[in-house]
Amino acid sequence: MERKVSEIFNRLKIVKKEQITKSVFVLEFEIPLDFVENYQFLAGQYVTLKFLHNGNVVEKDFSMTNAPQEKNISLAIKFSDENSASSSIFQNYKTEEYLEVSLPKGRFTINSKPHEFRTIVALASGIGITPIFSHIKNLINTEPRTRIFLFYGNKNSEEAAFKNELDLLVSENENRFEVHYFYSQKKGHNPFYEGRLTGKKMALIINQIMMLDDTDEEATLWDAVDEVLICGKGEMIKSLANACYHHGIRKENIHFELFEAYNEDIYPVEKEFPLLENIEVEFILNNKTYKTLLENNNEKLLPQLLEQGFDVPYSCKSGICGTCECHLENGQVELLENEYLTEKEVEKGNILTCMSIVLSKELKINFDTI
Repeated sequence: MERKVSEIFNRLKIVKKEQITKSVFVLEFEIPLDFVENYQFLAGQYVTLKFLHNGNVVEKDFSMTNAPQEKNISLAIKFSDENSASSSIFQNYKTEEYLEVSLPKGRFTINSKPHEFRTIVALASGIGITPIFSHIKNLINTEPRTRIFLFYGNKNSEEAAFKNELDLLVSENENRFEVHYFYSQKKGHNPFYEGRLTGKKMALIINQIMMLDDTDEEATLWDAVDEVLICGKGEMIKSLANACYHHGIRKENIHFELFEAYNEDIYPVEKEFPLLENIEVEFILNNKTYKTLLENNNEKLLPQLLEQGFDVPYSCKSGICGTCECHLENGQVELLENEYLTEKEVEKGNILTCMSIVLSKELKINFDTI
């Protein structure tokens, strides 16, 4: 169940539509002067498009590819087959026509530090390049002392969206920006760049590419990494995030964005919890109160509620999207690592049911106060 949230949509004019690979096209929307303030965004954020698909109103999320300093809003959209919702946009909407576009949102962001020397590693697979591309341009524009290393996986070079633009940025920023392309279905002169981006490949990248640091003879490039950005499918994110963590990057400095539902934890649960049985749970959703009994706390809260047939809100099940956020009104939970909640939100008592282990015999949560 997707959370029912009242969102603001505005009709924006399509001023550019361009197919850039066999399966990816770009849409650019003009932002009228009256809406400019509302459509300010941070690198890594996304908007929701509302449109007709097979006679039904559909809402789909798409990340911005332009930097916040650039005018308008640009999206890159992948269409996998002719019957997909994304294909409906490609087939049915032309330049000068209008689409309903939500206000920008999302938490795949990092703090700006324009006066610091820092190193950012970005890892993208396929259409996962879209928010990463926004981050890269923003960092180049606003952080003159920051170095960026992009590792970008695709089936082949023809399917690498924004390759020409990325290569141009490299040529214009040779000392600050590097791109390394990996192809899973194309043999090249260097076997190192063949195959998918995985945890094993990440270890090789660290040992072979991120070694020598021209600015510090006593350290490696990997030692200097401040933030890691990852975007792609769930298995890729899980593999790469754990590889980065096991090679010394703190979890709070590893940021990721899922482009599809994923039902597994990104990081393994490293703690053991005391067993509780016959747990009384009360929750409020859409102004209704529900009560149930959990057999034990061997599983996280969300899957147990879903197994009992409750239509509670969720999407990714991995602590990334925030759809299952609620407020803890009574009882205790252990909130596992997640990419969504801020420290202030946790202090207020907000939890994610997909990342919560119940630690009390009674629990009361409220989905409506978020």
